[in-house]
Amino acid sequence: MKKIFITLLCAIGLSPLFAQDSTLVLSLTEAQDYAVRQNRSMQNASLEVQKAHAQRWQTIAAMLPQADASGQYINMCNYEMNFLGGQKINMPNYVTANVTASIGLNGQAIVGVLLQNIAIEMQDITRQQTETDLRGNVMTTYMSVKIMESVTSLLDSTLANMFTLAEQTRRMVEVGAAEQTQYDQMLVRVNAMRNNVNQNKRSVDLAYNTLRVLLGVSAETELVLTSDPNPEAMSDDILNLLAEPFVKENNYNYQLLQKNVELAKKNKAMAGWAYGPTIGATYQYQKRWDLSEGGFNMTPPNMVAVSLSLPLWSSGKRAAGITEKKIALMEAQNTFEETSANLGIQHRQLCNNLENSYAIFVNENENLKVTNRVMKNVMNKYTWGSASLLELTNAGNDVISAQSTYVQATMTLIQNFVELEKFLHNGK
Repeated sequence: MKKIFITLLCAIGLSPLFAQDSTLVLSLTEAQDYAVRQNRSMQNASLEVQKAHAQRWQTIAAMLPQADASGQYINMCNYEMNFLGGQKINMPNYVTANVTASIGLNGQAIVGVLLQNIAIEMQDITRQQTETDLRGNVMTTYMSVKIMESVTSLLDSTLANMFTLAEQTRRMVEVGAAEQTQYDQMLVRVNAMRNNVNQNKRSVDLAYNTLRVLLGVSAETELVLTSDPNPEAMSDDILNLLAEPFVKENNYNYQLLQKNVELAKKNKAMAGWAYGPTIGATYQYQKRWDLSEGGFNMTPPNMVAVSLSLPLWSSGKRAAGITEKKIALMEAQNTFEETSANLGIQHRQLCNNLENSYAIFVNENENLKVTNRVMKNVMNKYTWGSASLLELTNAGNDVISAQSTYVQATMTLIQNFVELEKFLHNGK
């Protein structure tokens, strides 16, 4: 009983730790920061940087002194060595211990370290790019959730009003003031609106699941989003973003291609060092212990060796390797120059996309407001008998259509805004 009581206390005490992620209350900035800490792709990008550091150390360590130790037991099986004159010498059993230290150095190894330095820089740029993309994706998904929730709330209100009108029509049919056909048609409109509301709710659930994936949390985690971004208030941010000058050196793709050119140059230098010499030095200490009498030990305890090797002939293999690296360098330079020239065109296109999407959003936002005002007006008229069912049906269709185009226009606006912001700011 005592063990059970202690176990229950521990479970009660630890339960908040296990349940701490069951509900996450996040603003937009907090959601972005949380994703950077927890997203698996982001973690892998950071691990790639650490792996590049480990690979560089392997390259450096290969140029540093290496030491090995070994031991050996030899049993000569009572063998006797016969000399001229009939003299015999027993070959004893013995044990040896060896310690060897060596170092080797050539130009390719030194260039290899420089290559690893560039690889680390490229992996770090990739990590920053992954973080920037992740923050942009979180922002897009977060705002998508909030916008679709607001539209769904608006449609819920419209659905409730239409259901009220349907009930009024049903009562009118019961007292003979309206025909059954009118009520049936109203039910069709109510069901159509209900289907649209349910479809929007499923889209909201999908957006929440997408956000959970970006945050790196389980499907059971409840998300409470506290920020309420308003696309209508983005006009100043959009104008400021469109007015910002483009600095291509801040672009991650530009930086990566620039490092790729440096990498190609180092690969060319490494291929050239295939003609260079290799210098090595070795020290060996050996100790022998005879386990039986007789015999003699001719093994010197200490040995030092210095070596110098020069490549002489490889049937054109080294020359072909240098040619290959020269061609790879030219390809990297061409790609870099082409991308550098196209970045300005890409910036202009992104600005055009944002301007166009903002203009469309302004129109669709106004259309949504107008169609909702018309819908309310028609419903009021229908209540008092001054509007027909056809007018109510058309107004409902207009609301559904305006809602759909508004959501699409808003999503396009946010995506274009995020794309341009990443393009301008990703390397800062």
